[in-house]
This record gives sequence, structure tokens and C-alpha cells, in this order.
Amino acid sequence: MTTASALVAGLSGCGGGGFTYVRDEAGATYFKVPAAWHKVDQGSLDGKVFGDPESASARTQKQLTWTVGFDAHATPSADHLLVPGSVAEDRPFVMAKVQTLTPAQRDEVSLNTLRNSSGLPVAVNEETRRQLESSAASPFKGFEVLSDQVLPVQDGVRGIRTVFNYRLLGGPVQTFDETAYLSADGAHVSTLLIRCTAACYRQRAAEIDLVARSFKVKRATS
Repeated sequence: MTTASALVAGLSGCGGGGFTYVRDEAGATYFKVPAAWHKVDQGSLDGKVFGDPESASARTQKQLTWTVGFDAHATPSADHLLVPGSVAEDRPFVMAKVQTLTPAQRDEVSLNTLRNSSGLPVAVNEETRRQLESSAASPFKGFEVLSDQVLPVQDGVRGIRTVFNYRLLGGPVQTFDETAYLSADGAHVSTLLIRCTAACYRQRAAEIDLVARSFKVKRATS
């Protein structure tokens, strides 16, 4: 996966509602978002996901990972991946990525690997959690698990869906809805992360759930 361009087609949904249908470069991972949600600038998103573009590790990760982001805010921005532009006017932000695993990563992949695949510390041991909560340098506070599901295995594809709260950088409580799959061949992890403030998540729960449930991975064909 050497490029980060999304294959996106705006199609009509049922009942007259419009959706944008998205799939990764290989066509194996796909989902839909409301047509009113806007694709964010790819370069800005890559900076948020991978960090300094001059870093060798960041460049390596980018070569192994496909990403795309959509923002329901009227002024879409990759900044909204983790931080709401305005608490009063917050809107859902969705980021999807498909990571090609290295041989070493394939040997160690687990359900907790999927829970942590968004890059947020979700499945960590008690000591790490205490450090995150107590350290003044840590941006991750007030972690709460709202739900955690191991999804049924389909055609060899394993997955989880975890909904959790965090208070980042001293800001408002935010809800993250994460779905992640391990491909049947064990070579790729596909992750969908939806963020909104807790109040926003409650108000738009049905819409967010529709997006999350649309996220699927096909079995690789030979």
C-alpha cells in the first residue's frame, strides 16, 4: 500500500438518504458515511496518524498503512481526529486505516492488538493505566469502557468493537467507537475509529452506529 488515496464514490442510500461509500486500495475493507460528511485533507491526516514526515519510522508506517478520514463538521479538519473544534458544535469524526503487519507483528497479534490498533491505549495492564492516569504528562485521563464485544468470526475474519470514554488534554469527555478486524490471512488489521464528545455521541448514536456497522472486511481471494 504505497499511496493513501481513498477510492470513494457518492451513491444514493435507501430512503433517499445519501451516503459516500469508501473502500481501501485493495477493495477488501469498506464502509459508508453520510454524504454530508466531508473527506479531510490526506496530508494533514497523515501528519496526525504517523507524526513527523521526516521520521524514518513514520515513513515506514505510512508505506504499510492506508488511511482516510471524514468529518461531519461544516469545516472539516484532521485536527478533529482527537480534539473537537468546539464542544458546543462538535460533530462526529471517523478515521479508517488498514495496516499491513510485519512478520513479527503477525506472530504476536491478539484481540488486545485489535483494541489498541487505533493508536489509543485501550487494552493496557493495570500499572500502565495507573501511570497514564497519574502522570501530568499523559494526555489520556478518565478512561471508561462502555461496551466491548468480540464479533462473530466470518470467513476467517476476527474482530472486536469497543466503545470507550477518554478525557484528552484536559478537554471534555469524549466517546470513541472503535471496530477492528484481523484479515483471514492474518496479514492486515483494519480499524474504524469514530470520535465525538460524549454528549454528541449520545445525540447521534443511531447515525454513528450505522457507520460502525457498515465497516466490513472481505476474505482475501487467491
